[in-house]
Amino acid sequence: MAFTVNTNTGAMAALQSLSATNKGLSVVQSRITTGLNVASTKDDSASYSIAQTLRGELGGLTAVNSSLSRAKSVTDVAVAGAEQISDIINQMKTKAYLSADAGQDAASRTAINSDFVALRDRITTIVNSSEFNGTNLLKASGGTVSALQSLKDGVAGGTYDPDSLNIANQGLDLGGTVVTVAATGQINTQAAAQAMIDTLTTTQTNLGTTLSTLGSGSRKIDAQLAFTSKLSDVIEGGIGNLVDADLAKESAKLQSLQVKQQLGLQALSIANQAPQSITSLFR
Repeated sequence: MAFTVNTNTGAMAALQSLSATNKGLSVVQSRITTGLNVASTKDDSASYSIAQTLRGELGGLTAVNSSLSRAKSVTDVAVAGAEQISDIINQMKTKAYLSADAGQDAASRTAINSDFVALRDRITTIVNSSEFNGTNLLKASGGTVSALQSLKDGVAGGTYDPDSLNIANQGLDLGGTVVTVAATGQINTQAAAQAMIDTLTTTQTNLGTTLSTLGSGSRKIDAQLAFTSKLSDVIEGGIGNLVDADLAKESAKLQSLQVKQQLGLQALSIANQAPQSITSLFR
């Protein structure tokens, strides 16, 4: 080996090795800090691109979940109101049967009619109160429910086509097509009570259809919410498989690189001292 002060190949080799070790330490420390093996497209372009696409889908599913949750709240409020109205109709029919009894005297029929009117007016109160976030499925003018149920791309080159779940307005106002009892309906006479029994029977049949519609709509929303939640978990797991760092593995790498860094510094120090031995030749 030649003795020279102009070129120190040992120091250059040690410096290159130390630089590589420091670069490796920087990468490992970044992974430990962020928890990501692929934090940038510079780390792995293919994995990063796929992860970004999946993150976009995950954001879309968050919007779907929010939309479905809103629709569920509106529907559940309507279900509660419709069930209460159904119970009231049953009570009104009992009153109508009592009033239709030929043996009732005028005073008793008047008292029964007062109870009937109070029940009738409660229907309007329930309908008006069955509102959530500005939507009321029981009031004819209360609007309908439309919610995203999944992500659906439009036709190639076309516009976005949302896949929506819809629940129609049920219109349970007095005197409507479902609750056929008039807003002024009474059972103050035997004839009126007899006619009211037929009206209430029709209303009961109509309400059965309404409850079925609202119930099936609520169940559909629940099922879609459960599916969306599972799908979100699967996608999130897929993103993790692509970009998450194995911290146990990175911890082992960190310790190894720290030892290599210390050894590299010692090697560089030794290499830097080599030219000094030349001075002993000139003593």
